[in-house]
Order: sequence, then structure tokens, then C-alpha cells
Amino acid sequence: MTATTPPSSTADERADLLAALATARTALVTTTRGLSDEQAGERPTVSALCLGGLIKHVASIEEGWMRFVVEGPSAMRYDLPDGVTWADLTAGTAREFPQWAIEHQNDFRMLPGETLAGVVERYEQVAAQSEKVIASVADLSATHPLPEAPWNEPGAVRSVRRVLTHLIAETAQHAGHADILREALDGQKST
Repeated sequence: MTATTPPSSTADERADLLAALATARTALVTTTRGLSDEQAGERPTVSALCLGGLIKHVASIEEGWMRFVVEGPSAMRYDLPDGVTWADLTAGTAREFPQWAIEHQNDFRMLPGETLAGVVERYEQVAAQSEKVIASVADLSATHPLPEAPWNEPGAVRSVRRVLTHLIAETAQHAGHADILREALDGQKST
């Protein structure tokens, strides 16, 4: 005998996706439990990653994707300064870097004056706003075209559902990075 599960409603799907994202967020933030601001900014591996920076990055990415859900591709613009090409930017030889690229790099760092509590509080605010945005979307299948950028296939679109699954994957991936950083930092595990 084969058991079948009735198809879930959109409300159930929405709740399931938001619950999965909340679980990934918790896994990420838990890695910082008991750390000082200084420890949250330390880079214990050869990469530039730090625990506070990972939380800042994930908050920024989530915030950007939620703007995309509401506003479409204009929310994610990747304009380059006059005379700068994508090849220059990727090679690190651009004579000028766009503000969005500078902000992206700064998202991976704890900047002077930033605190772990402040970074986590901002992430919680982003999460609360994301939940409001997703609750207001009538159809998780609603799509927007992706903005022009070398990492986006020309003509590609993303649905709200796909945005949510991307955020779940990105947050979970960075929670794994955070586990490694925490263990390298002080030998502690987040679980």
C-alpha cells in the first residue's frame, strides 16, 4: 500500500519555506554565542571571513533579494563606472570600483564601531522584514527578470519561491562556514 500526501496549500508551502529559512538563520547566529566583538571580527583562517562579517553578508543578501521580490531587477543594479569593464573588475585592475562592490566587500568584515550585538540585531530586523514581504506576496510563482550581470544568464527570471530556496541554501552554506570559523577561532562548536 502506498500512502499519499495531499498537496499542500500555498500557505503551508510559504510557512515551510520560512521555517526552513528561520532554521538556517538560527544555525548561523548560534555560531557566535558567547563571543566578544573582537572575536566576531577575527579571521581565524586564511580567508577574509569572520563570523560577524558572515552575518552581515547574509543579512545584506537577504535584504537585497527581498527588495528584488518587491521591486524587480531595479533593486539589484550592478552598474560600472565609466571606462571600467567586468574584466577589469574581476581582475582587480579597475581604476575605480563601484560602490556596490565596495559595500559587498565590507559586508564580510566587522568595521570599526560595529558590534556583534548590532550585527545580529540588524539581521533580526532584516528577517522580520523578509517575513512581512513574503506574507504580502500573493503568489510564490510570481517572477521578475534578473538584472544584467555576468553571473546572471541573459533573460533569466526568478520566482519568489526560487528566491526563498536560494536564501535558504545561501544561509545554510554560510552557517557551515561559520561552524568552521568558530572551531578555528576557539575550538567551540555551535551545536
